[in-house]
Amino acid sequence: MPQALHEQSASALVPQLERREITAEQLVRACLDRIDAREGDVQAWEYLAADSALEQARQLDRRPVQGLLHGIPIAVKDLFDTADMPTTYGSPIYASHKPAADAAAVALCRAQGALMLGKTVTTEFATFKPGKTRNPHGLTHTPGGSSSGSAAAVADCMVPLAFASQTAASVIRPAAFCGVVGYKPSYGMVNRTGVKALSDSLDTIGFIARSVGDVALFAAATTSDRGLLQLDVSHAPRIALCHTHEWPHADEDTHKAFEHAARVLALAGMPIRELQLPLLFSQLMQAQKEIMAFDLVRSLAHERLRQPHLLSEHLNQVLDSGLEVPIERHYANLQLAQSARGMVSNAFGAFEVLLAPSAIGEAPDTLTQTGDPVFSRVWTLLGLPCVHLPFFKGRTGMPVGLQVVGRHGEDKVVLRVAKWLMERLAPV
Repeated sequence: MPQALHEQSASALVPQLERREITAEQLVRACLDRIDAREGDVQAWEYLAADSALEQARQLDRRPVQGLLHGIPIAVKDLFDTADMPTTYGSPIYASHKPAADAAAVALCRAQGALMLGKTVTTEFATFKPGKTRNPHGLTHTPGGSSSGSAAAVADCMVPLAFASQTAASVIRPAAFCGVVGYKPSYGMVNRTGVKALSDSLDTIGFIARSVGDVALFAAATTSDRGLLQLDVSHAPRIALCHTHEWPHADEDTHKAFEHAARVLALAGMPIRELQLPLLFSQLMQAQKEIMAFDLVRSLAHERLRQPHLLSEHLNQVLDSGLEVPIERHYANLQLAQSARGMVSNAFGAFEVLLAPSAIGEAPDTLTQTGDPVFSRVWTLLGLPCVHLPFFKGRTGMPVGLQVVGRHGEDKVVLRVAKWLMERLAPV
């Protein structure tokens, strides 16, 4: 039987919308019907703009095709400002906040014909306190964070595309836990204007979808770089397995995902190569933690001074830890990060990308925490492009996968290899 509209990829929907085989209004209604059926369980949405999305869809259906995302519904993480919807940043401090303008990324997608369906749940200021969202693959399991609602909404076929952001692991980890594709571009590739700032040296806008082609389409529309759509591989990609210095944290499920990937590559005639990162990189996870805490206490200075009682105990502890980082230590951490970035190209050697862990394993069976960001902190600090590939199941049937990591600025390479790998790492 043909897929229902709400189950189809954005890449499949766009040509149907362009040929007027379906209407934007039909697509939005299909998504809203799915949300109506499932939101009571999954709780992915902070705000749903059903009426305005339908009206905008009807307007689009009367106009010529507008852009790469004409008629495609998008979920917006509630860390991004939206002029026509509330933006709470996951905090009661901003419960009634209504921004005057869209975030740049949101506005750019609207210009490409996209429809903003609503705001998805984020953790408190995109940090560690969970929101209400549940993992659609197991309602007692965390969906990850901080882009929890975005990952859950896409995984449950409520919407084909969702905005995300990452300061530690907030694109890759929820994508891993919810079994969808998460793409964290190279640092600085996507304009961050209008997204609540946490760490100027770490914050990165990202994309969540159900296929590599869809995150590439989403990114192309947001950056105006249509070269991201060219996903054909002209040669056998040069891929190395990289367990990273954090490998002792990985559990049996991530071990098995690596073993499966190695078998698939071997069957494809690829030599199995493992890459050891320089010893200096073993210091980067701690540096990322300290840089993030140092920046966070300054980015949230107003909230901390004016309404500390409305911040969670955990967040207040993180902010206190940021105050304890001496400025000399912060400068040393920034220098360490800069030195490591200068080593990345040589560290990769002849390999185009690395295949590395995305998370410790399956999503933990709890809603009181969002999981450990251990396997993304270093890549975020280095500003490297990463794509999570969902291709495996853990011991209890929850999603598991690995992430493709490339050199800074080589997002096109990373996306091409990610698509090539996903076509071979078929779900098991």
